[in-house]
Order: sequence, then C-alpha cells, then structure tokens
Amino acid sequence: MNQDVLAARRPRTLALGLVEALGERIRDGRLAPGDKLPTEAAVMAEFGVSRTVVREAISKLQAGGLVETRHGIGTFVVGVGDGSVFRIEPHQLGTLRDVIAVLELRIGIESEAAGLAAQRRSEANLAAMRAALDDFAAAVEEGRDAVSADFQFHGEIARATQNEHFAGLMATLGAQIIPRARLEPAAAADPQRQAYLRRVNAEHESIYDAIAAQDADAARAAMRTHLANSRERRRRAFAGTQ
Repeated sequence: MNQDVLAARRPRTLALGLVEALGERIRDGRLAPGDKLPTEAAVMAEFGVSRTVVREAISKLQAGGLVETRHGIGTFVVGVGDGSVFRIEPHQLGTLRDVIAVLELRIGIESEAAGLAAQRRSEANLAAMRAALDDFAAAVEEGRDAVSADFQFHGEIARATQNEHFAGLMATLGAQIIPRARLEPAAAADPQRQAYLRRVNAEHESIYDAIAAQDADAARAAMRTHLANSRERRRRAFAGTQ
C-alpha cells in the first residue's frame, strides 16, 4: 500500500491509517514473523508522514502485539497470533478491574525478571535499558506519548534475564499492558500528567540502578514497588472520577 492508497482511505488519523497499512502487510504475509520493518525514514518517505506519525503507529502496532522494537537494532514483526498462544486481548483491558488484574500478573512475573536481570545482565543490556529510559524522559519533556518507551524498558529487563521465555511473554503481551495505553488517552503534555510520568520514570531509574549494581533483591523490590504503585495509582485515579 503506497502513499496514494493511504490517502484515498481517508483514515481518522494518519497514524491509524499507517497502522492499517502496515498491519495489512503483516496479515497477508508480505511482512512475515521475524522480518524487520523498514526504517522510520523509509516509512516516512513511502507514506508521506512525519516521524511522529510513524512512532505513534509503531506504538499502536506494539500494543496490538504485531511488532516489537529492540533498541539499537530495529522493529520486528511478531506475527498475527493464534488461538493456542497466551494473549491478553484488548477487550480484556477495558475496565479498571481488568487493568489491575494484569498488574497483579506483572508483579509476579516482572519482579522475578528484575532479580534475574540483576544477576545476568550484560553491558549491552544495560545500554538498551538506558536508551529506553532516555527515550521515556525525552517523550515526557516533549509532550509525546511515552508508552512505547515504557514498554521497551520493561522488555529490555525481560531480555536481560537471558531467559527467552520472559522476553517472549512480554513480546506476546505487547505494549497494551502499560495501563496508560488503555485508560489514559489524554494528551501527554498536560503538566499534571508530565509530573506523574516523571515519578514513574524515577521508579524506573531505581530499578535500573539495582540491576546495574547487580543487586537482585533490590531489583525485585524496586520492580514490585513500581508495579504496586501503578496499581494504586489506577485505583486512586478511578476513585477520583466517582
């Protein structure tokens, strides 16, 4: 699908149109599982969209479990999924109760992943985590969506376990497991939201520091605290709307 076809479909937004175009290529096999997506520059040139649009579209493809991004390497097709693979579908994340249930699952899985990452991480793993944190901070300060960088950081921790099952599970779940991806579509540039995201990234930094120091107990505790805080923030935000 080229730029003319994309324009002809008149999507609600350019990003959604790009998601549709790339998703179609994944579903019909033109982009197979394991294939690397074209570079941002190549996608921008083909579809006549901005870098911001490309990044938003990639974030949505990640949320749908179709692709995963590996810092310093590129974005790769995961696939369209099948019924035999454990997956949390978008419709299973539509309520506060759903999101809290996923956070409870993540507390169990990711706390142990952080501990293993502290024991096994390489310098390359640390560099990838650092890049994700820097991307998160930049997105917050520029008023952009930080969901992709958030998910990337957690995915890099899973990869640092050197256990492919942790990384595979995170890739299967996709960026939709980040609570903001489902329940907080508000503009990222809101000052209160920016302050909240800075607190989130401060928690990320604590996890990173423990992993860098190879302190497995501290890494587990920092991850558990981060995800438990996220759970409580969901509950407080919901209570505030009542």
